[in-house]
Amino acid sequence: MTGEPHDRPGLLTDLYELTMAAGYLAAGRADDVATFELSVRRLPANRSFLLAAGLEQAVEYLLGLAFSGQDIEYLRRLPVFEHIDPAFFEYLREMRFTGDLWAVPEGAAIFGEEPLLRVTAPLAQAQIVETCLMATLTYQTMVATKAARLVESAPGKTIVEFGARRAHGPEAGVLAARASYIGGCAGSSNVLAGKRWGIPVFGTAAHSWVMAFAQEEEAFRRFLDVFREKAILLVDTYDPLEGTRIAVRLGRPFHGVRLDSGDLLAQSREVRRILLEAGHGDAIIMASGDLNEHKIAALLGKGAELDAFGVGTELVTSRDAPSLNAIYKMVEMSRAGCVSYPAKFSEGKITYPGKKQVFRFPHAGEYEYDIVACEQEQFPEGQALLEPVLQAGRPAAPLPSLAEARERAAHDLGRLPAAVRRLREPRAYPVRRSAALEALLEQARSQLEGCRL
Repeated sequence: MTGEPHDRPGLLTDLYELTMAAGYLAAGRADDVATFELSVRRLPANRSFLLAAGLEQAVEYLLGLAFSGQDIEYLRRLPVFEHIDPAFFEYLREMRFTGDLWAVPEGAAIFGEEPLLRVTAPLAQAQIVETCLMATLTYQTMVATKAARLVESAPGKTIVEFGARRAHGPEAGVLAARASYIGGCAGSSNVLAGKRWGIPVFGTAAHSWVMAFAQEEEAFRRFLDVFREKAILLVDTYDPLEGTRIAVRLGRPFHGVRLDSGDLLAQSREVRRILLEAGHGDAIIMASGDLNEHKIAALLGKGAELDAFGVGTELVTSRDAPSLNAIYKMVEMSRAGCVSYPAKFSEGKITYPGKKQVFRFPHAGEYEYDIVACEQEQFPEGQALLEPVLQAGRPAAPLPSLAEARERAAHDLGRLPAAVRRLREPRAYPVRRSAALEALLEQARSQLEGCRL
């Protein structure tokens, strides 16, 4: 593998971020102070909430932001920069992130049009970081939310993320394991994720293990020789019921069996009967194979004898909602001590100006509604969600651990009304805007119209 290490990620951006940065510098605007906010404009049709995830990686990116010598030389050769003043390349060479970052904690439940994070920084810096911040936050948020839905579908059962082989690239698989753990999965099959973050790792064997031996019995016996009472035997390579009978005839302890195909409802009932009759009442039955929250809920609703579920493709791709309608929009500008409040008024894409805070209001042990307000507003009865993460490019406070993010997710989900959490036709959670924020929007609209006269 050639090239430089990934601790200098300046080029992890879209070209137009750099062309704008070059333009800002040429116009004398690169060091104006700008505020951008990242939010999801509208939730997917089949989502009623999101779980914020990915902040740790976003912070790592900002703290490591730099352009190497090789990066600069590559940019110099691009045709679009043919006539650019060399001062731009020197600006990039010296650039580090020196701004402020506010964000909702990982694991927090969030809703449409609520800022996940807010960046206040010199304009060129705030512009360049857009691409990586959006990709980092939206992917993990999407997967964490899917994981929460899977856990919701199987109360009291175990959900394991099995998707490393089906993710859109190896690193996506690692990050999906992390996000899934925040969302409530018991662990992952991804070993690197286990090493990086201490996520519990799970694994059984593939059908190739069974097929590598002349007889299924030998395959099971050899597996038990190595893994003993920890073994989960994949019994459906040929016939799941006969495979289970072979497993129990060996007369040895094992942790459980896995079913990966066919009629999981009928199979699970018969497999449970075989296990109980053979004295393996403590053995678990795990299911896998193109599962999602709706299939799992249906199986358990019909009385399937299943204790754990491995979910791959549906989870790491969030197949039914594979993208989020995220935006990263400028909401405030400060130039020579003069503050302005830009807003976008495109049809269906209006953005509210000004730095914002989100306040959450509980009632009778549940979250009742949120208010998106101007940053300086105070609502003593509400909980402010956005917290300082970086100040002047340095950590403002230690980030919550992965375990704490997981606990936050469980806490927030437990306080959402059941009608908001339900898998089908969930009720929308109320999100309001403060009167001051609405007034600021009208002020921005009036100023824009005045400039056109």
